[in-house]
Amino acid sequence: MLVLPVSPHPPPSGQCLLTDTAGHVLGVQPASKSTAGHWREGERRAERRMEASGAAVARRPLWGLRGRHRTLPQDTNKDQDKRNTATLSEAEEKQQSFNNPTVLQNDVHCSITVEAKGVDIINIKGIDDIGYTQQESMVLNTVPADQDLKKPSGLYLQDGKRHVDYVLVYQYKKANRKGLSSRQQSTVGGSQQDQTEPPLQPSEFPDDDRKMRREEFELNLIEAGLELESDEETKAYGLGFVKIHAPWHVLCREAEFLKIKMPTKKVYEVKEKTGILLKLSSIVHKMTSPLRPKVDDQSDDVFKHLSYPFSREKKHLFDLSDKDNFFSSTTRSTIVYEILKRTTCTRAKYSMGITSLIASGVYTAAYPLHDGHYVGDSTEQNDRKLLYKEWASYGIFYKFQPLDLIRKYFGEKIAFYFAWLGVYTQLLIPASTVGVIVFLYGCATVDYNIPSMEMCNERTNITMCPLCDKTCSYWKLSSICATARASHLFDNPATVFYSIFMALWAAMFMEHWKRCQMRLISKWDLSGFEEDEDHPRPEYEAKVLSKVLKKELEKKEEKSSEPVEEQPNKWKNRVWSAMAGVKLTEKEKLTWRDRTPAYVTNIVSVLFMIGLTFAIVFGVILYRISIAAAMAVSPDPYARNNVRVIVTATAVIINLVVILILDEVYGSIARWLTVIEIPKTDKSFEEKLIFKAFLLKFVNAYTPIFYVAFFKGRFTGRPGKYIYIFRNMRMEECAPGGCLMELCIQLSIIMLGKQLIQNNLFEIGIPKLKKLIRYIKAKREAKLETENNCKAPEQYEIDYNLEPFAGLTPEYMEMIIQFGFVTLFVASFPLAPLFALLNNVIEIRLDAKKFTSELRRPDATKAKDIGIWYNILRGIGKLAVIINAFVIAFTSGFIPRLVFLYLYSPDGTLHGFTNNTLSYFNVSHFEPGSEPIDPGAVGYKVEICRYKDYREPPWSSQPYDLSKEYWSVLAARLAFIIIFQNLVMFMSDFVDWMIPDIPKEISDRMSKEKSLLVDLFLKEEQTKQHIVEVLSSQEKERKEEDLDENPNENDVEPLENCTEDADASHSKLSNAGPEVI
Repeated sequence: MLVLPVSPHPPPSGQCLLTDTAGHVLGVQPASKSTAGHWREGERRAERRMEASGAAVARRPLWGLRGRHRTLPQDTNKDQDKRNTATLSEAEEKQQSFNNPTVLQNDVHCSITVEAKGVDIINIKGIDDIGYTQQESMVLNTVPADQDLKKPSGLYLQDGKRHVDYVLVYQYKKANRKGLSSRQQSTVGGSQQDQTEPPLQPSEFPDDDRKMRREEFELNLIEAGLELESDEETKAYGLGFVKIHAPWHVLCREAEFLKIKMPTKKVYEVKEKTGILLKLSSIVHKMTSPLRPKVDDQSDDVFKHLSYPFSREKKHLFDLSDKDNFFSSTTRSTIVYEILKRTTCTRAKYSMGITSLIASGVYTAAYPLHDGHYVGDSTEQNDRKLLYKEWASYGIFYKFQPLDLIRKYFGEKIAFYFAWLGVYTQLLIPASTVGVIVFLYGCATVDYNIPSMEMCNERTNITMCPLCDKTCSYWKLSSICATARASHLFDNPATVFYSIFMALWAAMFMEHWKRCQMRLISKWDLSGFEEDEDHPRPEYEAKVLSKVLKKELEKKEEKSSEPVEEQPNKWKNRVWSAMAGVKLTEKEKLTWRDRTPAYVTNIVSVLFMIGLTFAIVFGVILYRISIAAAMAVSPDPYARNNVRVIVTATAVIINLVVILILDEVYGSIARWLTVIEIPKTDKSFEEKLIFKAFLLKFVNAYTPIFYVAFFKGRFTGRPGKYIYIFRNMRMEECAPGGCLMELCIQLSIIMLGKQLIQNNLFEIGIPKLKKLIRYIKAKREAKLETENNCKAPEQYEIDYNLEPFAGLTPEYMEMIIQFGFVTLFVASFPLAPLFALLNNVIEIRLDAKKFTSELRRPDATKAKDIGIWYNILRGIGKLAVIINAFVIAFTSGFIPRLVFLYLYSPDGTLHGFTNNTLSYFNVSHFEPGSEPIDPGAVGYKVEICRYKDYREPPWSSQPYDLSKEYWSVLAARLAFIIIFQNLVMFMSDFVDWMIPDIPKEISDRMSKEKSLLVDLFLKEEQTKQHIVEVLSSQEKERKEEDLDENPNENDVEPLENCTEDADASHSKLSNAGPEVI
């Protein structure tokens, strides 16, 4: 290690010092950036001088970081096997961070080529934000030039001790064999006049412009206390990586600023269960032990650490014996990301943070590293490998999720998603069980169902009216016997019970999740967490800046009579405007006037896309009508006899394909609409995006189902007076057994198709396809790098090739849409919860595999709930009650059977129900041109045909008018909707009221923690005050004795020593280890 003091008289600008290994200055060398030849000549002269004095010189031309880099001789050691960073050792650094916080060491940061590796010196500046004053010092970074040394898999810096907390990636133009870019080559061998020419503007050289922005930003990161290390000699062609390490004092400072809660040394005993509750708990624990993952459970059911926001003034409260692991990797990356977000770069187009620089192309990516490889016995054990083994494996689908480990590795926001998904999947088990029972009840009673038996009875000889004009003929009711029997499987009295059960299930699910959420909040110490206001988004800042500059330009035009000339140097004008960006965006805001065009565009676009969805559904309706008419005249008897099934199945498949395509289109359009709306913060952006995407995808997924459930067969008219589309296409009708069977087919195919194709195949196939494309591209580009073909990729290179994390919105969205399938139309498809359960069992492991092996490690984000998704779930639960009430009342045959049973049945049974629901029509009353071409298809002459409706017969005084049975059934349907809706709503609210949101033991525990913290600090203050009083009294007695012995001496030591002694004594008392309260 070599730390050299800076000379009080630094060399002139553009020059650098040459020193030997002892630190003696040997001379000054020119450091011109414009002419590479002078660098080479100056190095050769310095090398000859150093060789004459017996010292070895390592050449390393450094430039670009504001002239801070110097060239120093390198201590040659032939036995050296790895790269060393000459800075303080880890133990010395920790000691110095506590004893002398004014000294701060930073690692060297520079991008170099293989031919130019040597010694790098950087002058470290102090931190001004909290009063740290930096002593001027130099840190020597020694990098051997020609040794391919093995690094610890890219997880650490070159010294192998400091962990890489974050990585920035940028693109650069690869140098040629001489190590110079095309711009530098043009200056080699130039005259002195060439050096004095004014440099070209950065705007004319985008690569150099981005490089200067990076250098300024990275210097600001160094001034903020971070330690950087650059690596451009990787297998990734044209990519540079900046590895960032946060030292201990920076972690402490930022943890205090962010108010990060950390466990203290104080523990308290959790109230244990007693009596029968203890026995039941132990029995449940033993029974569920095979279902628990084999991970280290750090939670203690008996004792719990008190948590308190980290404070440097109260470091004695925390266990700092292992500083390397005191802050977890997620906490370290969160701290670094917060610094990256608030660090400014005035050269950038926007002024705030890493997100602006990525948006402007200065950096291509920024991400924390994974803990290492997730497969292989040779790799050391890490959290990622443990998660892949105990969470992402399909063979352990029956086990619980390791939520604590997920939270430790990915952060609270992702952990809450998987916790919610786990609770939802677990509660689908009772819903699926009851749904299967309802389905089995329908199977068991199908042979005893009187209406289906009447339809299948050929002796009744009921002749039905044609289903279409001209081409369709009369048909017998017994031909749809199979459809009638299948309808009973889903349309039976148990369906009503199941609808009520699922409405209560939805309320129970929401309440159970709230309680589980509070348990996790207490367990993860999130009780006092409040989300701070995010930094403004780069697009918002840019819009505000353009608004302010436009106002200033208008003011100048008003003041000046002459036209304002545009400044020739646009780049300087851009830098000036960016430097004022932060202050301007704090004063100016976007008003509703600024956002009016975006709002109008949003409204028009959303309405247009909803209309497009309706138009597509209408097109499918036309397809059904035309195909049904065409198949009616088909020579194939199988096609004629199964028109309804074939038409329904093909139409549903078309709907499914359209839904899958429009889902992707609507997702992209919703994002674009949110971008042009320019929300201020990322949270606002996410909420607006969720609302638009959910609205469009909800309409897209459920419009075909709503049509079959509530509109098909309602507006068809009657024989002799049908309603037509385009004058010749008659609206389609429901089967005599109702549209519930068709609704079941529609719902099942769309639900299963979306889950199988979109949720599983797309999630598996698309990431693997993108990964393969990136691999092929990287392999093609790597052929240009022959010198690095033998070098194994580092961890940050492997992570860069993974898919970037796109947020949890797609994951939540597919589960919310599935929740709608499970609850909204469960009356028509009781098996929906079962298929959802099977899908979710695979979905959890699929998402786990994706997060651990296919995606870059996301930024750990704190959260205390699932956000806006909870409100969407509650809304769907309320809507499900209303929709199921309408499905039972209008789509199923439950209400007509009930009315007939109690009002019109002669014997109190359902015998005669089918005949009661069919009306009579005289075939002579057909409109001219609409009668069947082949009226004798049934084998006899037809004079009266039947159709499904409640109307008067043709021989009555008011033929074909609505009968009194129609009005009785309608009144019963409306009464059922009102009773069902209010009854279920009341029961749901009663369940909500009966079950408290916060479990009693969690509420008691949180109150106990607050009181214990208050008692702890009161006790601490009392102890400190007592020590001060004792020391003060001892000091007073000593002074009185001194005055008695030496009354003429007036030298009195300051009283502050007592306080310092008290602090030291109290610190010794507090550092005695964990203490049970």
